[in-house]
Amino acid sequence: MIIQHFNMKRIFKFPEDIKNFKQIVFRQKGWVMVMHTKLPMGIENFERIRKEGFYYVDKTGLIRDFLENPAYVNLFTRPRRFGKTLNMSMLKYFFEAGSDNSIFDGLEISKEKELCMEYMGKFPVISISLKNAASDSFSSAKEMLCSIIGQEALQFPFLSESDRLSETEHRQYNAMIHVGSDGVFTMKDILLKNSLLLLSRFLQKHYGQKTILLIDEYDVPLDYAYRSGYYDDMVGLIRTLFGAAFKTKDSLEFAVLTGCLRISKESIFTGLNNFKVYTVKDVRYKEYFGFTDVEVRQMLEYYGFSDQYDVVKEWYDGYLFGSLGIYCPWDVINYCGDLRDGSVTEPQNYWVNTSSNNIIRKFLSRAKTADRNDIEQLINGNSIQKIIRQELTYRDLDSSPDNLWSILFTTGYLTQCSAQAGELTELVIPNREIRWIFVRHIREWFKWETEKNVEKLEAFCMAFLENDTAAIEEGFNAYLKKTISIRDTHVKKEMKENFYHGILLGLFGNMDGWNVQSNAESGDGYSDISVEVEDRETGIVIELKYAENAAFDNACKEALKQIRDRNYGEKLADDGMTTIRKYGIACYKRRCRVVSV
Repeated sequence: MIIQHFNMKRIFKFPEDIKNFKQIVFRQKGWVMVMHTKLPMGIENFERIRKEGFYYVDKTGLIRDFLENPAYVNLFTRPRRFGKTLNMSMLKYFFEAGSDNSIFDGLEISKEKELCMEYMGKFPVISISLKNAASDSFSSAKEMLCSIIGQEALQFPFLSESDRLSETEHRQYNAMIHVGSDGVFTMKDILLKNSLLLLSRFLQKHYGQKTILLIDEYDVPLDYAYRSGYYDDMVGLIRTLFGAAFKTKDSLEFAVLTGCLRISKESIFTGLNNFKVYTVKDVRYKEYFGFTDVEVRQMLEYYGFSDQYDVVKEWYDGYLFGSLGIYCPWDVINYCGDLRDGSVTEPQNYWVNTSSNNIIRKFLSRAKTADRNDIEQLINGNSIQKIIRQELTYRDLDSSPDNLWSILFTTGYLTQCSAQAGELTELVIPNREIRWIFVRHIREWFKWETEKNVEKLEAFCMAFLENDTAAIEEGFNAYLKKTISIRDTHVKKEMKENFYHGILLGLFGNMDGWNVQSNAESGDGYSDISVEVEDRETGIVIELKYAENAAFDNACKEALKQIRDRNYGEKLADDGMTTIRKYGIACYKRRCRVVSV
């Protein structure tokens, strides 16, 4: 075991039999040194986690629950980074013939003696991930699929000489693994479409036991195909590939797939009767993807970060799977790791960096006034009610803007407030991290929208030089009506002001020759916004206030008083600005008031 971290604790009794795989304990002069195991940041291989002593949150109960009520084809849909791949790896090592069964010692599934005796290490397993079958062209995507399936077939070299296969089957297998002089698998289309069927059949004949098929990230090729313009071709290929593989009950024990979206049965899974889909709305398997509150508390306590519980909950909790509250495990693990290493002191946005978040950008680009009002409600901590379609095709994204709410829900940008069986689902933003993603993209979208009308933008900014408070107020109100107000009641007044602060900074940032500074030191404090326009020898000082309950006049007076009392114009005068404009701006929702001295 590799030790990376330790804490020291005073205890009165030393344990005689240390069997906890997660830590090593030493005693010296009445002190106990606890040396913690590594955190599995980015590691999705179950065997490696267990053999190399990484911290593992036991999800093996999934195997028991699955075997108690299995279907022939099973699809689990969850947002990205909620443990789908690790769970698929766990299934592979549990069922696969020849696996090291000891890696399950001490885990929940090991208590199920009869199930382990009947199923553990008894099956040939085909395990592939389609995560890398992504390209901007259909031909390239096909090559990647050939590579993924060919590489998996190479895991069974004994098939080329198995005396249980015919000569024709030997040739088919060898064609499946053949690589050309350029290092690329040479599988022809007809062989590719039947590859999973053939491989499962070969393994069943060799072992005398039906095959288990595991397909992780099944929807990634379809996502890229939709974005790159070859969706129909990819749907046809995947439909044929899956259709052939899943309709051979003589050689297939069962199949398990994972993905973010539940693609409509009609488009991909045609003709399947015993087909079960388990989404975030289902009560079954709710605790096996993501971390529960108990699991997070245990992890924080183990690493000595129990005092961070409230922070972790605010930032990374908030999802409701079935009827159970769930944390994003990727976030929790990474934050614990960074705290342990001392690289951060505040929560970070980990999940945002695992994808392009194009769905938010697309939503905002299509959003109408009603949609923007809904987004505003969500960002400000409220809920909205929408009809959620859990079974979609990618084409449905374009057929109706309302379908984008369903995508935001299934991909983890929104979650349900409570377990609901009715037509309408009450939606909320789950936590601070996701809220930050929305806010960032809203600001990017607003900046893009304003830049489209250069003349209007320049006129608005020039009004500050001319001391035209009426034009400033009219222009700013017009911009506020186009954007989304962020006024979360759960944050401090200063944080609400930051939203309007950011909008003004973005608008001023488009003016050539304007030296714009945020929170610049001047006089006896820091002004919200300071601007120097050298060719006009004019300086601008702006103090922003949030006008609680629309008390604009009082907020404006407070802003001007602060400018005067703290002498915010001093630095501008020192820099040679002969004219200094001073503005107090009060904002509330999508309205403002502007005064000057």
